Amino acid sequence: MTPAQLSRTVLHTVRRAVEDDELCVAVPERVKVRTPPRPGCGDYATNVALLLARGARGSRGEGDALGIAEILRRRLVLAPGIARVDVAAPGFLNITLEGTSHAQLVGAVLSQGLRYGHGDALAGVSVPLGAGDEVRAALVAHVVRGLVDATGGVVVPGDGPVVRAVPVSGRDLLTRLGPDAARWALLRPAGHDLPDLDPAHLLSQREDNALFRVQYAHARTRALMRNASQLGIIPQPQPQPQPQPQPHDAPAEPGAYCQPAEAALLALLADYPRTLEAAARHRAPDRLARQLVALADGFFRFHDACPALPSGESGESGESGERKPSAVHRSRLALADAAGAVLAGGLHLLGISAPDHL
Repeated sequence: MTPAQLSRTVLHTVRRAVEDDELCVAVPERVKVRTPPRPGCGDYATNVALLLARGARGSRGEGDALGIAEILRRRLVLAPGIARVDVAAPGFLNITLEGTSHAQLVGAVLSQGLRYGHGDALAGVSVPLGAGDEVRAALVAHVVRGLVDATGGVVVPGDGPVVRAVPVSGRDLLTRLGPDAARWALLRPAGHDLPDLDPAHLLSQREDNALFRVQYAHARTRALMRNASQLGIIPQPQPQPQPQPQPHDAPAEPGAYCQPAEAALLALLADYPRTLEAAARHRAPDRLARQLVALADGFFRFHDACPALPSGESGESGESGERKPSAVHRSRLALADAAGAVLAGGLHLLGISAPDHL
């Protein structure tokens, strides 16, 4: 279940509660869900109960919000794909998805590949856009057209995008930086910010170079897939149940996508379609660039905390490892593969390469 699907589920729940006279509030047009700022608060949180309480007649503030949240909690917990809903003061709903929802998300990314996140989110929406002569404005306009097309919108003549011009020509940028770094330098900053065009920053293969981190994260996902192929391990989005009970002294097998680093990476993948929509709607490809940086960082945290290959099998050599691959390894490989697909798809929309080796 993606954030957009969960938003629609919560909105439908509010509407049904109003229709059944359990709530007497105005049904909002949209409901927002967000990743909680702290672990242990579910997969997503929404403040819809607080907003409904503010608009309700005779509202008593926090008390009303908690009451509304409890009504919605009882209904939401029955919705397919939702495992648990908790109410937190002053009226937040913390929603935990079923493990199958996580596996379905990974499966959806893998099945759609580079086109994951594309769709009709902006169907019927016209995005005004002009063509600039200055190199940065022209590049941003070109990328925005691709984003609008990917999300089902229509570009119509208009102003902008409004960006701070750079004091160099496109030819000079290509000579100094090459195509990938030149595009990243112009697209990553917000339009009102002046880009950093220093080759020492943009061409370095260090962690402080955001473009390098994004491309290297993609390359690491490809390396994992190559190693898995050599070992005969097939990625699967969800571990299969153990056919035989384990001995009492055997270590417990972790469940599917239950580790914090896995959940954080899944949340970034789930939020990617909404990022594409926002980047297109607001003519801001920098939003996509920042999401790719966050996704790369999330992948590295996952890579370090949740081994996707048995011990001794994380390098390129394919030497025999200490343990046999488990269902958890296969599920993590699928998650890594999905992260690589999203990184490649996002870079493609920015016109930047996604190398398999780096």
